[in-house]
Amino acid sequence: MAFKEQVFSGVQPTGNLHLGNYLGAIVNFVALQSRFSCVYCVVDLHAITVWQDPAVLTRSIREVTAAFLAAGVDPKAHIVFNQSQVAEHAELAWVFNCVARLGWMNRMTQFKEKAGKDRENASLGLYAYPSLMAADILVYRATHVPIGEDQKQHLELTRDIAQKFNNDFRPQIEAKGFADGFFPMTEPLIGGPATRVMSLRDGTKKMSKSDPSDYSRINLADDSDTIAQKIKKAKTDPEPLPSEEKGLEGRAEADNLVGIYAALSGRQKAEVLAEFGGGQFSTFKTALIDLAVDKLGPITAEMRRLSADPAHIDAVLADGSERARVLASETMRHVKEIVGFVGR
Repeated sequence: MAFKEQVFSGVQPTGNLHLGNYLGAIVNFVALQSRFSCVYCVVDLHAITVWQDPAVLTRSIREVTAAFLAAGVDPKAHIVFNQSQVAEHAELAWVFNCVARLGWMNRMTQFKEKAGKDRENASLGLYAYPSLMAADILVYRATHVPIGEDQKQHLELTRDIAQKFNNDFRPQIEAKGFADGFFPMTEPLIGGPATRVMSLRDGTKKMSKSDPSDYSRINLADDSDTIAQKIKKAKTDPEPLPSEEKGLEGRAEADNLVGIYAALSGRQKAEVLAEFGGGQFSTFKTALIDLAVDKLGPITAEMRRLSADPAHIDAVLADGSERARVLASETMRHVKEIVGFVGR
């Protein structure tokens, strides 16, 4: 039995959404709608692996949902929901906790990065969240996941868990008629206009919500004046822009700004450099400001409009959760039978 093509992806509601989230994920979410059946999730269970102010978390869940909708995700043609409303995510995660091996989890580099030096005080949830991520994907038996380069290791773990589950319970799975295994070997979709947007203050670091400097990122909630100010203050170097891509090597900040311009304009870096190469950054930044305001302004305005009506956002999430639960509950019905649980 071949697997039906299905896309799943999610965004954590942990603070201000920024340009990196938009170009690295949300733009791709919108584009994939024309090719796949898509399930897009606000992964609020992942958010609480570190402490969250409950009121802020509630607001952030709605903000991410508003960003999905404002950018063009269609919640009627596809599914938009928040993870905590579909209990099967946590249920399958526990099964996967019993399938995954400690050695696999110990190799996850993001835990080491997020836990820092004080690992003994990190939550068990932070350590185990790659297993929950695998459950997020596989509870919908998703065949494709749009991800950034930094998430490739987690998708490899998802594939390892799927393969071990399929092998451990092969007789039971085949008896149910799943000749190709129960869970698919999910494929990454690494693409979109910009898979890695870097900090405006340090081109060697990824743009992040956690950076203490607000000038390191362009938030989707920023108004036109704020966007202009941040781009003007973005770190550059004293040399003119090169005319060819090779000239960006070793110039992290220049490469980042050219990459942002290319992504927002739907062009290649080479095309951008053909237009601006040899010129000063002041001229290029002015053009980048105009482009960023033109592209992001309507999305910001629509996010504000949607956020002013939380009841509408909650209704979208409720509808999406109900539809997601239909898919997830069917997966869990099979999983329970496969592993030998009794009853519903």
